[in-house]
Amino acid sequence: MRIIVSMMQTLRGTAPRLSRSGRLDRNIKRGRGGPSTLYAAKDFEDFINLAKQARSFANEGLFVYAASVAILHRDDCRGVTVPPIQEIFPDRFVPSETISLALKEVTNHPDKDIEVEIESTGNILDPEYKMSYFREDVGTNAHHWHWHIVYPATWRPEVMGKLKDRKGELFYYMHQQMCARYDCERLSNGMRRMIPFHNFEEELEGYSAHLTSLVSGLQYASRPEGFRLHDLKDVDVQDMIRWRERILEAIDLGFVEDESHQQIKLTEDNGIDILGSIVESSYESKNKLFYGSLHNWGHVMMANITDPDGRFNENPGVMSDTSTSLRDPIFYRYHRFIDNIFQDYKQTLKPYDKAQLDFPGVQVVNVTVNAKVPNLVTTFMKTDDLELTHGIDFGTTKSVKVKYQHLDHEPFTFNISVDNQSGGAKQATVRIFLGPKYDELGNRLDPEHQRTLCIELDKFQVELAAGKNAITRDHKLSSVTVSETHTFKQLLAGEGVSENTTEFCSCGWPEHMLIPRGSHKGSEFDLFVILTDYEQDAVGGEASGVCVDAISYCGAKDQKYPDKKPMGFPFDRVITADTVAEFLTPNMSCTDVKIKHVI
Repeated sequence: MRIIVSMMQTLRGTAPRLSRSGRLDRNIKRGRGGPSTLYAAKDFEDFINLAKQARSFANEGLFVYAASVAILHRDDCRGVTVPPIQEIFPDRFVPSETISLALKEVTNHPDKDIEVEIESTGNILDPEYKMSYFREDVGTNAHHWHWHIVYPATWRPEVMGKLKDRKGELFYYMHQQMCARYDCERLSNGMRRMIPFHNFEEELEGYSAHLTSLVSGLQYASRPEGFRLHDLKDVDVQDMIRWRERILEAIDLGFVEDESHQQIKLTEDNGIDILGSIVESSYESKNKLFYGSLHNWGHVMMANITDPDGRFNENPGVMSDTSTSLRDPIFYRYHRFIDNIFQDYKQTLKPYDKAQLDFPGVQVVNVTVNAKVPNLVTTFMKTDDLELTHGIDFGTTKSVKVKYQHLDHEPFTFNISVDNQSGGAKQATVRIFLGPKYDELGNRLDPEHQRTLCIELDKFQVELAAGKNAITRDHKLSSVTVSETHTFKQLLAGEGVSENTTEFCSCGWPEHMLIPRGSHKGSEFDLFVILTDYEQDAVGGEASGVCVDAISYCGAKDQKYPDKKPMGFPFDRVITADTVAEFLTPNMSCTDVKIKHVI
């Protein structure tokens, strides 16, 4: 516990070094040095000493990034937990107006605990303001930051000595799921699905985050309506266009070329993983010089859109930072553009046939969502608070908190009835997805248009006895959500801390955002439950460790991704069926459910 407290105190930082963290452009060019240096420390004591030295000269942002990556991946850091990023850098999550208000309250009431309400960042004049609760959610932004700590683009297997199984595919799938969730939220709010970014010369919508970095003192740049992308010092718009065309050409040809001009075939097994590494791009890219870094530089270009050549020395916008980029509507439009490249590849694969979808002898008889009202789940806005004093020096020993609201839902369980007539016991993988039933015009979505909007809710293994089986699954056990996030105060008190926990355990989608908001009258969704043969899904050796609760989005630490099937199966490939009923096999079920938002 003493070591853990020492590490937390090291991470807090003191005097600013006039730069902030998470900068994708800096990570692309030089951010790899910090993590690898700390990771290479010969033992834990050497690591602590190096961290203390780095703290004295590195800017806070780079230090926290480097230390977090190293702690997560070093074997001797088991038992060390980094405090939540929203408490280390609350200025990335809380509008500057709110922080200013808190400072005034502390000045006026120095001997009292302070709690202020979070300020709004917009109003109804902007139609996208309806989605601010999703884009600005503290948990989702923290998830995105942490996912990129688990899977940094600067990860070098030959330096770190560890491979990250299916890292490129995870990049594709996790971001595809965020886009699907975003569109489900838009439909719940009576909005049309987002229009993907599609043209590097198009005018972009405006956005203002109302965030100010307390490290540099500079605001995250706002983007006025109608701005276009411009050349940067290190990359041109034409480079982006060229990289995109080369990737699309590789998809059409069915292979990529490595740096030695050798052709690497895009197979059903490795194609999406290869493309994910190229599109991001990471060190696993087969040919970064030729295929470029489409995703990363796209973020940087959009973040620097108001000062592309740096003549005004302006701070970049939120798209430059993995802990803030989800706040900007262009994030989702750009990632839908990126996902459409992956979907182009998926369209080259043969649709799954009945034999690939079926689980002979196993039939899903009935599925019920057990809530207060069966098959009706209610959502609501819940009040929460965030402690600011661990990341901001208010000059007081009292608590200073900001009160905010986030989406939440009532507890529910899945009740699944299965008939196993295969002649004996079977190990099965249960896959649960949720997809909107209707588009923005009220038209029934066909399976092909619905599949890219389906969000994964859970995936787990179960043993089926011969005959009738009743499966009950609590939503809190979901394979996409993080089980619990402990605050700085809880960690200092020893809560949620053990010698076996790892920082990897902090990865996962926030549990309160598991399902979409729904509408006041009740939005209709299709709940898909699919059982597949675990013997065909197993990768050899069950995922082990103290935290495997968010394996769908985060994988398993230092192990193979614990599912042989493609991520998103069976909705990852083109569906030719005209109706859901035509698509289903006996081991699948589609249940009508409603999600209702209450005030």
